[in-house]
Amino acid sequence: MALASKSGYRTKQQRKPMQEIYIQDQTFNQNDTLVKGEYESCIFNGCNVADGDLSEFSFIDCTFNGCNLSLAKLHKTAFRDVKFINCKMLGMRFNACTEFGLSFSFDNCLLDHSSFYKTKIKKTVFKHSQLQETDFAEADLTSCIFDNCNLARAIFDQTMLEKADFRTSYHYSIDPEKNRIKKARFSVLGISGLLDKYDIDIER
Repeated sequence: MALASKSGYRTKQQRKPMQEIYIQDQTFNQNDTLVKGEYESCIFNGCNVADGDLSEFSFIDCTFNGCNLSLAKLHKTAFRDVKFINCKMLGMRFNACTEFGLSFSFDNCLLDHSSFYKTKIKKTVFKHSQLQETDFAEADLTSCIFDNCNLARAIFDQTMLEKADFRTSYHYSIDPEKNRIKKARFSVLGISGLLDKYDIDIER
């Protein structure tokens, strides 16, 4: 994983027993190197951490632009109010992240084969993103927005989908008997995605 900031790092000595690298308000580009620590209000442009290890990193109020994070390890990784824009994020296991404060948004990202299994990510916005074969089983997606997303073969099983918005998304298959969909929003064109189990033809 190749990502070192040209500026110096500070350590946090009071909040945790062991010293931890703390970086704030820095911009990281393609050839910079990430070290384990806490990043706050940082911007990452075109960084490639594919197959890298982001375990126990913390990202707070950060933005990732055009980065490749596919298959990066996320054991106890903290994402709090993080924005991912135009990122490649295939096969990522968000269910391994630290649960406390887990919050992010995705705009024009590739998230195929990723997992949000059992995550609690209420009000998350997925916009213009590809989520093919992504696992949302047992996740809490209350009031989440899926805006123009491809959800082909995405897994919804015992998923909390109350007040979620799927009106502009497509290719999803959601069983109303296995998921909680009270007050969720769907378009007329997408209603067939709720009836797949019945193997019926719906003419438009």
